[in-house]
Amino acid sequence: MAYIPCMARIPGAVRADVQALWDFHRIDDDPSPVDVAIGLGSHDPGVPVHTAELYHRGLFPLIVFTGANAPTTVGRFPRGEAVHYREIALERGVPATSVLVEPRATHTGQNIDFSRALLEAHGIRVRSILLTCRPYQQRRAFATARRRWPEVDVRCSADPRPLDEYVAGIGDAGRVINMLVGDTQRLPHYADLGEAIEQPVPPDVEAACRRLIRAGYTARLLPGR
Repeated sequence: MAYIPCMARIPGAVRADVQALWDFHRIDDDPSPVDVAIGLGSHDPGVPVHTAELYHRGLFPLIVFTGANAPTTVGRFPRGEAVHYREIALERGVPATSVLVEPRATHTGQNIDFSRALLEAHGIRVRSILLTCRPYQQRRAFATARRRWPEVDVRCSADPRPLDEYVAGIGDAGRVINMLVGDTQRLPHYADLGEAIEQPVPPDVEAACRRLIRAGYTARLLPGR
């Protein structure tokens, strides 16, 4: 596996391929009112910021932040992703009464399942949800939610910044590229397992993903795949 140094800008040699994956994974539904927003935990503090902005636009009355920790998030969010996300949202004026925390999920399927169970435990009827997450997690999150919670209308939203601006804000191009490659690999694999609905990967995106793997962006690949 090639060594990929931490850098704030995408290397020019792979820029077009990264853009191809980025464009494919973004869904960016036009925001419209829903019953609840579900903010998926990750290393990205922009998720609760974006969620809070949409809350203040009156698009939903309630937020569920969901997520425990991954090895990549313990340092940034030591008390858990969802707990820190809640605090960020409260700092931006979201009332505490409008936020529920689901602190146990360690992957996207659990994000959906545990959030659903939490809402049911509170007696909250849900017909529509807005998933807020990393920009490039949208397609996988959508496919997972449609499989695991098929009776609700699922929409997606994320930080609207373009690729280069987003990467500069994260400060680590390698992390973003590795996760894009990993999410591209996971889409058909999880569909085959019955964990998500099918999301066909266009041939140009498949080719871009293969080139990025050859360039050494393999840190988020599933073992043996």
